[in-house]
Amino acid sequence: MKLIYFALVSILLTGCGGEEFQDLRDFVKNSGADMRGKIEPPPEVKPYEYFAYNNETNLPDPFKPRKPEKRSGGTGINQPDFDRPKEALEEFPLESLKMVGYLYMNKVGYAVIRATDNKLYRVKAGNHIGLNFGLIEEVTDTEVKIKEMVQDSSGDWTERMSSLQLIE
Repeated sequence: MKLIYFALVSILLTGCGGEEFQDLRDFVKNSGADMRGKIEPPPEVKPYEYFAYNNETNLPDPFKPRKPEKRSGGTGINQPDFDRPKEALEEFPLESLKMVGYLYMNKVGYAVIRATDNKLYRVKAGNHIGLNFGLIEEVTDTEVKIKEMVQDSSGDWTERMSSLQLIE
């Protein structure tokens, strides 16, 4: 019986091993034969060239802040007057000053300004204030309008309007 069973199994196995899928096997076997990947060579790496920023090269150091260069022929019509005497509120940044009151005396409006030194200052239109050559243009009961002169990176002076609001 074992012999018959063995013969039957071997006949079945030979029937499964036919040429039915040989074309598929050949396709899979030959599908990548003509394909070759082309990889470009990596770019040539240039060696690092050390460069020292020193006084001999006359180039500005890129890691140090630059100051605007002064022009020899003046810096325009908006240039502030550097020779006038400074007023008391020109020692303080405008952001640190607060308008805390308003006075009206002899037909002139005055603003009461508190500085970081906790002193009160009385100012009117025409006074100077802040670190950027600020000129008080108008004082109202709720606001001080200020024209500041700031220097841009090319050295030219431009006007900038600012204001202080009354703190209630």
